[in-house]
Order: sequence, then C-alpha cells, then structure tokens
Amino acid sequence: MSLVRHLLERLEDRFGNDLPPVRLVFPDGSFFSSTHPNVTITFHSAVALKALVVGDFSRAADCYVAGDIEVDGPIENVVRAGIALAERLGRFSPIVGAARLPALTRLLRKRSRARSNVHHHYDVGNDFYRLWLDPLMIYSCAYFRTGHEDIALAQEQKLEHICRKLLLRPGDRLLDLGCGWGGLARWAATRHGAQVVGVTLSGQQYAAASDAVTSAGLSDRIDIQLKHYEDLNDIGSFDRIVSVGMYEHVGLAHLPAYFRTVARVLRPGGVFLNHGIVSTDPAGRSRGPPGGEFIDRHVFPGGAVPHLSRVLVELSASGLEFADAEDLRPHYALTLQHWSRRLEQHLAEAYATTRPEIVRTWRVFLAGMACAFDRGWLSIAQVQAFKPSTDGSVQRPWTRGYQYVRPPPAVGAPFSSPLEAVGGDLASTVSRPLSASERS
Repeated sequence: MSLVRHLLERLEDRFGNDLPPVRLVFPDGSFFSSTHPNVTITFHSAVALKALVVGDFSRAADCYVAGDIEVDGPIENVVRAGIALAERLGRFSPIVGAARLPALTRLLRKRSRARSNVHHHYDVGNDFYRLWLDPLMIYSCAYFRTGHEDIALAQEQKLEHICRKLLLRPGDRLLDLGCGWGGLARWAATRHGAQVVGVTLSGQQYAAASDAVTSAGLSDRIDIQLKHYEDLNDIGSFDRIVSVGMYEHVGLAHLPAYFRTVARVLRPGGVFLNHGIVSTDPAGRSRGPPGGEFIDRHVFPGGAVPHLSRVLVELSASGLEFADAEDLRPHYALTLQHWSRRLEQHLAEAYATTRPEIVRTWRVFLAGMACAFDRGWLSIAQVQAFKPSTDGSVQRPWTRGYQYVRPPPAVGAPFSSPLEAVGGDLASTVSRPLSASERS
C-alpha cells in the first residue's frame, strides 16, 4: 500500500466528515480536503508525509522550515489545523513526557552553553525583531487592562505594572537580570528615577541597549553590561532586582543557585520580582502535542520551565520571603497573537532581513506558542518576594492596591503613551510594626 493511500485511510478513519478546515495536498498531486478549508498544506516529500502519518507536529514543523512543506493561509489557522491533526493521528496526549520549553532532560547548563543558547535565540538580528516587537523592543509578556490595547500600550502597561510591584522609588538601585534591549531599564530610570544596572548575555542586545541609553541621555543613570548573572560580585548590592523572561535559560538544576545569587546581592528590605514561563502540570510534565524537539533545535535551546510550586520552593530556600504571585497566561496568549500577526504583516521585509528558514521557524513558533498559552499548556507568572531586614522583619504592603491605584507623579515621561499620574504615597501602604500609641 502506498504511503498516500495509507494516510488517506487513516484520515478517513480518524476524522470522517469532521476534518479541520484544511486542504492537504500530497506529493503525487492527490489531496484530501474539508468542505470549507481556510488553509492549504502541501507536502513535497515522503519525509514530510510520514510526519503527518504519525501525527508528529515537531517533525512536520521541521519539514516546513526545510521547505518540504508549504502552507497557504493564515499561519494561526495552519498551526491550529496541524495541532488538530496531531491530536488524532498519533503523537499526542494531554500530558506527554518531561516538561520542556523544550527538552528539560538536559538539566545542567554550563556557562558557555548558556551564552551559546542566548546567542542562538536573541542574536537573530535586531532588525528582524524590530519588525514585530513594539517600539521599545520588549520581548516578554505584555499586560492588558482591557484586551483591546495595541501591543505598544500593553507593553508600557507591563513595565509600569512591574515597577509598581517593585515599589520602585527615586534613587533606588535596580538590577535588571536579562535586560534585553533595555526598555524596562529606561522606563524605570525615566519614569521612576531609579539607578539601573542591566545585564545580558546577548551581544546584539547589549549593543542596541547601550546605544539607546546613550541616545536618551541616560548614561549617568543606566549601566548596561555584557555579563552572566553569576558574575555579579563586582557590581555591589541593590534595593530592587527584576528578572523578566530570563530564568527560563537557567536550567532546573541551577534554580537554587539562581535564587541564592539574587538573595545575595539584594539588600535587606529589598524587593525582587521574577517574571517567567511556568509549566501548568504539577509534576513539571509538558502538555499539548510534542513540539519541544522543534523548539529545542530551532528557537530556544536549553530552555527550561518548572511548575510554579517549584519556583516558590527554591525562592523560599534562598532566604527570600514570597509575597505575591500573579498568573498572566491570557496576557501572554494575546501578546503572542499580536507578535504573530505583526510578523505576518511584514513577511516580505522579514525574508529580506534574514534567512528564509529563520522566518519560517518564527512563524511556526509564535503561532504555536500563542495556541499553547491559549489552551493552557503553558502559563506565565510574576512572583514577588522580599528580603527580610537585618532584624528579620519584612515591611510589605497590606494589600495589592498599590499595584493598581494611580502611580505617584512621573519623574519624566518621554514614552509614547502618557499614563495617568496623580499624587499617592506608596510608603503609606507598607506594613510596619504598630507603635506603642497605636497598640493602646
């Protein structure tokens, strides 16, 4: 029996008249289609066809990157159709294997490998990222107040949300771990008067962030350094520390050391915020169709995501006191949809900017991750913690109100969307021991 004939029989058996809205075109010119397809997937090789036969989403994505599969139609629809095929044709179960963003079986992350992994993911080219990120080049989950904002406003809202959770004050020394292109550093310095040190392992991000700081006239308030997070012995201590989308690169075996490093350089009474992807399975296993191998090979080598419970255990073991956690899964699903659609709008420029296989990789990755967060296979959390003072006490807000009330007057506002700024004393919201008169 030919491979095409075998596949047709499997499709008939598994789907009947319930095929997703897709038209499948095979190497011999034959096809299989739903009544009203909104995408066409064309298979040019036996390798690509075999990936479909066994329902291997990861191998099919590899074939698309290599040019053995062509797609016609919105990439979001293509990915959803591919996932629907994988769910019924083979390699799919609600929970499959070890959690990976991709493969978490590679727990040990040497420093040289960490640099290589970051280079692979972030040094694709600033011009490529600029096509689909917001003007501040924020490559992390945005924060939506209504769900109708554009990505630029949603990212600015995220930066402000982070600064509020940090209880950031003028003059505070802030460490930004994995500072990216420096958008958060510039926001914290300009809007909140912080003195910021940002560290990154990406050479291209370092160069772009440094140039942006110089152009903004902020060199006296922001210091961008090309450095590993473990090499912090020579830069002093900090009032506030933030890590946005960075700890996924650390590796599960190194989470204890990561949080110990944060606790060591955070001053007593200081605040730490960790913003990162988490597994939605308590055992740390992955959910959804197996696409981790594709991500490991093409996008995010060395990435690792624990369950939130493990994050809290390791955080507490470092001596920091956990205070708050916020799940932002719907926000990241929408962020990824924005990114995917913006890339689709600039495909011609993307292909002119970098290699075709890179563009194809990111088309699949962004649309696939949007689906993963939308369906709850992955999530993302902001975790806030405090370092106890030398006497063991922790002064922290009584409620979450400080995160949502209007912020204190802005130190400066050079960014695109002027957020509301009225008076308000954040210090008055912080818990403290009662005085003798108050106790009486």
